[in-house]
This record gives sequence, structure tokens and C-alpha cells, in this order.
Amino acid sequence: MRRFVQSFSEGNLPTGRAARDVPAALGEFPDRYNIAVRKPAAVIFDRGEGVRVEDFDWGLIPGWSAQPETKYTTVTARLDRAPRSRIFRRPWEQRRCVVPMNGYYKWDRHAKPPQPYFIQAQSGRVLFAAGLWDWWHRDEPHVYSFAILTHANAAIPPPLTPDGPIFLPPDKLVAWIDGPWFPQRFLATMPQPALEAYPVSRRIRDRDADDYTLLDPVDPMEDAVASAGFDDEIEDEDD
Repeated sequence: MRRFVQSFSEGNLPTGRAARDVPAALGEFPDRYNIAVRKPAAVIFDRGEGVRVEDFDWGLIPGWSAQPETKYTTVTARLDRAPRSRIFRRPWEQRRCVVPMNGYYKWDRHAKPPQPYFIQAQSGRVLFAAGLWDWWHRDEPHVYSFAILTHANAAIPPPLTPDGPIFLPPDKLVAWIDGPWFPQRFLATMPQPALEAYPVSRRIRDRDADDYTLLDPVDPMEDAVASAGFDDEIEDEDD
């Protein structure tokens, strides 16, 4: 995944004690329909002051990095490698977060030309992806950034590759954020919500495109004709 959507309303957010402060906080953030690397996104986290929601940059920058950037692809972190990774090990141990989203875009690489799809919960509710965050503060301005954990997910419908973000149920958000006792094997086997996917316009390739029409279903053949002559290069999927 390289793009996702955040557009929150009272009707698609969870209720319950564990997430009681989250809906009001998320409602204060702008609608974003094409969040890409190095763009801001609302993240649920705790830096010792209680659970809160703030904008972080997508693409984790390690606190030890000499510069507020990295040559590595850090928008996602593989669950099987993150606990041992030089980049993600400390965030795994100390800095866990949750990334709420309406859904995300994923390319069908088998189609000619490749076709983007939008994946969302069948229920229409907001999804909560397990993530990791870090704080770069060697110089001003300080940068808070995050990555999304990914793993095999059989709930992703064909023709898409069954691999993507790990989604948490609302009653597990605080438990995940709180710390390392939440085991890797539990995350790997956590039941995932039922998902659905449909084809959308290749306009999502444009980082500046950001409106609700990106979520409109399209006919893949008609979209291929409309997109003819444009660069069909797509970004790498989960690394």
C-alpha cells in the first residue's frame, strides 16, 4: 500500500469505553482522500500523556537518523521483520500507534495496464491499522512520523494480493498502544474484518489529487482508455 484515505464522521467511528475520546478528536481533522508518503495523517498514540490524536508524517524517520529523512522505504513495516529491524526495533518496543483509515488503495499488478482498487470494510466502518512511530529531534523542526505494519491477510479479496495492513478491533487499540506485552504472534493471528474492493481511477497516481471523487467506482476498460498516454509507472507494494 502507498495511499490511503481518512474522512471521519460520527456514523463510521466506533463507540465504547476504550475509544471514547477518539471520535471527537478525529472529527477535527480534514478529509484526506489520497494520503501519500511524507504527507500528514491523523495518528492515535501515547507519548506518556495519555492517548491522543495528532498529525504525523507518513514514512517513519528513525530518531537516530542524521537527517530528517531516510533513503529506505518506511511507509510500511513487515510484521515478521519489524521487531528485529534496526529502523523499527525501538518503535516496536516503545512507540506503537494506531492509524485510522476508511480504506486504502492497492494495485492489481496482473491487469494490463495495472489497475488500482480501493479496499474498505464491508461494514463501512473506519479501520484501525497497527503502526509504529518515532520522533526525530536532532534539529528544528522536530518530525513525528509513522509506519504501518503489514502481514498476509486472507480477507483481501481477489484479484488483489492477500497482503496488507493489520487491523485492530476498537477494544484493542489502547492495549496495542500501551506496549510490548502485546505479542507478535497474537498480532499475526488476529481475526481481520471482512473487506471489499472495487476498481478506482488511476488519478490516484497524482499526489496532488485529493477529493472524494477518487473513491468513485470505475469501469477498468474505460479507465484504461481515459488514462492512455499517461505514465503507468506504479509504486512498489509492501516491501
